[in-house]
This record gives sequence, C-alpha cells and structure tokens, in this order.
Amino acid sequence: MKRNDTTTYELTPREIVAELDKFIIGQDAAKRCVAIALRNRWRRRQVPEELAEEIAPKNIIMIGPTGVGKTEIARRLARLARAPFVKVEASKFTEVGYVGRDVESIIRDLAEIALNQVRQEMTDEVRERAAEAVEERLLDILLPPPGAKATPGPEQQAIPLGPTGGRTAAKKEAKEAEEKPKPPADEKYERARKILAEKLDDGELEERVVEIEVEVAMTPTIEVFSSAGIDEMDMNFGDMFQNIFPKQTKKRKVSVGEAREMLFEEESAKLIDMDKAVNVAMDRLEQSGIVFIDELDKIAGPRSEVGPDVSREGVQRDLLPIIEGSNINTKYGLVRTDHILFIAAGAFHVSKPSDLIPELQGRFPIRVELKSLNAEDFYLILTEPENALVKQYEELLATEGVKLNFTDGAIRAIARISEDLNSRLQNIGARRLHTVMESLLDEISFDAPDTGEKEYEIDEDYVVEKLADIAGDEDLARYIL
Repeated sequence: MKRNDTTTYELTPREIVAELDKFIIGQDAAKRCVAIALRNRWRRRQVPEELAEEIAPKNIIMIGPTGVGKTEIARRLARLARAPFVKVEASKFTEVGYVGRDVESIIRDLAEIALNQVRQEMTDEVRERAAEAVEERLLDILLPPPGAKATPGPEQQAIPLGPTGGRTAAKKEAKEAEEKPKPPADEKYERARKILAEKLDDGELEERVVEIEVEVAMTPTIEVFSSAGIDEMDMNFGDMFQNIFPKQTKKRKVSVGEAREMLFEEESAKLIDMDKAVNVAMDRLEQSGIVFIDELDKIAGPRSEVGPDVSREGVQRDLLPIIEGSNINTKYGLVRTDHILFIAAGAFHVSKPSDLIPELQGRFPIRVELKSLNAEDFYLILTEPENALVKQYEELLATEGVKLNFTDGAIRAIARISEDLNSRLQNIGARRLHTVMESLLDEISFDAPDTGEKEYEIDEDYVVEKLADIAGDEDLARYIL
C-alpha cells in the first residue's frame, strides 16, 4: 500500500537544486545533500507503510564559517517542502534541571508553527466565503434591516394597560398583529443596500467609522514562578480557563477597513474545523518537520573536568533522544520525532564534529563542508539571485523617486572590497555586503526624501571614493564595518 504525499512538491533533486540556486550562490555540495534528503522524504511516502516506518531521515551537519548560506539553505528547503520549520541555537539550551530552555521546547515551538501554517492554509480556502459573510455583516452595521430595532429599555418592556383591561388585551393585540399579512420587502431598503454594497466593493467606505462588537476573553492573568519556564508546563492555562470564564463582548468604534479585518478573523474562525487543523498539523510535523540547530560547535568540545558542563555534554545528551526518535508531550498531544529531519550547522573553528559525543555523531551521518566566499561569489550574490542586494536597494530608493544605476565595475569593486575586509577583519561572509552597501549609500539614503526625483550613476570611481577611508584604515573599519 502506497500513500500520496500531500505536503512536499514532487521535485527531483536536480530541480530542488535549481530552485535553491535562485537565492543562494555556490555551495553546490550542501545543496545536493539537502536536495537528496528532501527527495528521500517523498520516496519514503511511496513505499509500503510498514517499511516506511523503518526508514529514518539522514540528518545533516553543515560545516562552514558564518555568512556562507547554511541557514538560508535550510530555510529555503523548508519553503520548498511547505514543511514546518524552526531554527534554534544550540547554545541557548541547558541540561534538564538547570535554569534555561529545555530542548523539548524545540518540538513544542515546531508544533505551534505547524498549526499556524495549516490554519493559514485553511483560512485561504475559506477566504471567499468568509469575505462574503463579512460584507453582509458590514452592510447590516451600515444599514440595519427595517425590522431591526435597538434593545428596548426597562420602561419600554413594561406591558401597557389598555382600556379593555391590561394583559389580556395586550395579548389579543399582539395576536392580531401576527395574523396581519406581512408587507412586501422594502424595495427602497434593498436599493439602498445594493448601492452600499457597490461602494463597499469599490473601497469608498473604508474610512467611515462604525461601531462593532468584538469578543473579549475574560481570562485572568496568572504568574507562574518556575525555573523551567512556562513553555515547559504541560497545562495550557488559557485553554483551561476559557470555559470557566466565558467570552464577553464590548463595543468599539473603528473604521470600516479595520472592522473588515476584525470580522474576517471571526468569520474565518467559524468556518475552520480546528480539530481537523490540529490533526493535519501534527501529521505534517511528524512526517515533514525540519529542525535547524545552529551553533552546534558551541556545545562540542572536550569533557569538563572541573564540574558539570550544563551547556555542552549535558545538552548533547538531552538532544539525543529527540533526534533518535521519541514522544514529546505538547498541548496538542504526543508528537513523534522519528521522522523529523534535523539539520545542524556550525563553524567548528575551535572544536570539530568528532568532539560531539559518539551517540550524537551517529545520528548525523551526513557531513558537508561549505566554502568561504570570494570576490566572484560576492559579485554573483549582488547580481544573480531574485532577491539580490543591488535590486533591493534600487527598489527601496525608487520609492523616493531616486534611481540608482550600478555599473558592472562598481559591483565588482564592492565585491573586491568586501572580500578584502573579510580577509583583514573577522570573516562574516555575505553579511559583509550589507555593511559595505550601507556605508556606500549612506549619503544618498539620507538625502533621498529631500532631493526629489534624481538619478545617480554608481560607478567604480564612486565606490572607491566613498569607501576609500574605510577600506584603507583597518582601525576605522573595525568600528564601522
């Protein structure tokens, strides 16, 4: 029996690499590794279910300096797979029993991300129906139906005493009123409502102020004093008190545009089956979840001989059962981690992967090294990706009417200076491009709102002139770049 994959694009490894190439320059070996890992997930879902349970993901360790694309590769891979993705820093966790975050909170965070992802997808599916319901509610607020009346006050609720003798006469009059034939629909009201509906569609009423009722959850504030933190508690106090303290409503005056957003949330929530959303989210987490553990090298190293090392070997041992496969308790139920893909990364300048405990090393069978970036890589990063840095700055300043024209020589000069700074200062990879570009365009960015429409030619001479002081003075560059 084979199962159909519903969460992963059916891309071949070559196609996955081609998609990653749109945003990440170089690092072909790392791209190949993650592409194979992603394709293996699709393959596992095509084999018989009994065997699929036995096929474990091949976790990956990426080794390379900062700023070379480790995190970006994992993040783009998760987007391709439409998979729940969480990035954590290994150095933030401590061994169980000490103050700090417990490693099991990784899976709890991933569960929330998976549910939000599924809820958003379900919201998109019911968007049209919810929008129609919102429009009807807005029309009722802007133009109440003829029969709609304000809630009568106490003096209006009293039953009048007529000349024929009080309650009996009142009941008789009410009965006669019910038996009278109902008048036809008010054509004038329908015409007015139609006109309002057209204005709503055209956006002419977005600024009009209306009064709406919004739900207010009367949940008390509870302070919990715990060394493990609130995310380690299995109970969800908000859910627990939700039924004890029923929701109340209050009136707010907002614009039609704001009211539309508030009412859309309410209407879409009514149309979403949350039990189904939780089931889909937890299945997707277990079958397609990706956890990116950064700074793994920070918890690797020789065993401490002085005392307990709560940030190294202890954390490794706590990570081990999650990566091997275990059941983690979340507020949505138990989550199995057997088929979650773990991608770890670290510079490993001081330590090396063999410094990890042997059990953890065995759970990361694939290791790939990412190379440092050179001037040619920087040039490609500035020009080729869909989100290239040069394109970003051109579009940002175009909003002020400023047009930037970068020559090829200017871009190569920026790449060359960035490589030089990385070699003389701390090597921060592609992040150096951000600091260089900010320094280069500082004056233009500051003056842009005042200059009006203007065109700037950014050539090699301009780049060299603007960055001469920083590129030549190492002490100055240490502070600015």
